[in-house]
Amino acid sequence: MNNVTLTPERARKLLEKCTLFKALNEQERHDLTAHAQPRIFTANELIFHVGEPGSSMMGVVVGTVRISQPTPKGREIILVDLPAGELFGEIAMLDGRPRSASAIALTNCELLVLDRRDVLPFLERSPTACLNLMQLLCARIRRSDERMAEIAFFDLPARLAKALLRYPAQAHGPAKLSLSQRELAEMSGATRENVNRCLREWQRRGILELKDRWTIILKPEVLRAIEESY
Repeated sequence: MNNVTLTPERARKLLEKCTLFKALNEQERHDLTAHAQPRIFTANELIFHVGEPGSSMMGVVVGTVRISQPTPKGREIILVDLPAGELFGEIAMLDGRPRSASAIALTNCELLVLDRRDVLPFLERSPTACLNLMQLLCARIRRSDERMAEIAFFDLPARLAKALLRYPAQAHGPAKLSLSQRELAEMSGATRENVNRCLREWQRRGILELKDRWTIILKPEVLRAIEESY
C-alpha cells in the first residue's frame, strides 16, 4: 500500500465519482476533502481481512475491488466485485466493530479512505449524505439476502447462470468474461469440479465457449431461461 499526493482539487474529483457523494454540494464535498486520504494498492494486494479492526470506509476511484467471505469449510465466497465509483467498508466504519468481509485489489487500485472520526460528524450535519448511506446499506443487505437465498434454494446451474449474467462483460458482441473456474465456483457457492462439469455441458450444447481462460456467452437467452427456471 502506498500513499499518493492529495490536492484539494484532486480530492474533490475523487469524491464526485463515489455514489454516496454525488448529490452533495460543493461545500459538503470540501468539508470531507480536508480529511480524505488516497491510497494505492497493487493487483492481488490485500486491503483488509475479515475480523480485522475497521475504522474507515473506502471509495474505489480506479480499478476493481473484490469483496469476499470465508466459509466454515475454508473456501471463499465472492460477494461482489466493485468497480470505480463504489464504496466499501462502511459497516465497520459506522459501528466500530471488526470487518465483516475481506477486500482485495483485483486490479491495480486507487482508493479514497475516509476515517470514522471524520465521517460521523459530517453525517450528523448532512441529511443528504445520511440518506444516501442508508440507501447504499439497504441495497447491500438486499443483495446479500439474494445471494444467501440463491445458495440455499437454487441448484448449481441456476446459480452459475446468475453469476455469468451479472458479471460485467469485457467486449461488445458476445459477452466475454475473464473468470477462472475457481472464481466462478466462489461466486456460485460450488466446487470447481462441479462448475467445470456444468460449463463443459453448456459448451457441448453451444450455450457458451471456453477459450484461453475466457468464457464467451453465445446464447444468453438460454442462461436466462436456466436462471428463471428455479
